[in-house]
Amino acid sequence: MMKKSAFKIARMDCPSEEQMIRMKLEGLNEIKQLDFEIPQRKLTIFHNGNTAEIEKLLAELRLGSNLISDTESQEVIATEADTNNQRKILWAVLIINFAFFVLEMLFGLISKSMGLVADSLDMLADSLVYALSLLAVGQTVIRKKKVAKLSGYFQMALALFGLAEVIRRFKGAEGIPIFQNMIIISFLALLANSVSLYLIQKAKSKEAHMQASAIFTSNDIIINLGVILAGGLVYYFESKIPDLVIGSIVFIIVFQGARRILRLAK
Repeated sequence: MMKKSAFKIARMDCPSEEQMIRMKLEGLNEIKQLDFEIPQRKLTIFHNGNTAEIEKLLAELRLGSNLISDTESQEVIATEADTNNQRKILWAVLIINFAFFVLEMLFGLISKSMGLVADSLDMLADSLVYALSLLAVGQTVIRKKKVAKLSGYFQMALALFGLAEVIRRFKGAEGIPIFQNMIIISFLALLANSVSLYLIQKAKSKEAHMQASAIFTSNDIIINLGVILAGGLVYYFESKIPDLVIGSIVFIIVFQGARRILRLAK
């Protein structure tokens, strides 16, 4: 009879950790299905055989895994009928994120706004995670890890370059960013992320990657609001400092995301 093992994963809070777990467990033929509940940081595994090997592999990821139940199951494992619809939604979200990466990067450079540049890299980071999830389907574990490693190093290099540029601008005599562009472009990005979140929630899926995508997009909305606030503060204080502060915060977020992707590739 099939077993149903539930784990609490203390540090599972975004798609990167989900991908790490999927790739770590992919080689176990005994596993029939993985059910992720990202908001609750819970993973349920339907499998045959002993649970000890699964516990060992999860522990190696150092995500704070803890077995909370291990029972026999008579549940029927079925494939999702709306898989194609989910993939279409994720492709739409990927395209929106990448398009706004280009737009925010362009206007960030024109406006001399590190907030916009940093937000654009956060959009790029999201795109990489979605692309990794979609394009690696059906590929070997080695192939997936190569894709993850390239994405992680690229993202980390951009984040480090951005932080170095922030430091240079703190010390230099750079002019005040064009706050109008900061507010307008971030507002458009906010609308784009709101549309993405609407599409994801409209699917009403309990699948892990859809729930994780909703969390990721919600975080993006918070960052967009942060850049809009920074634009207002730039105008009010006639200073570049608020822009550099929000830029630093977002670059650090992007850097942490890169570290998670590289951990996935190990």
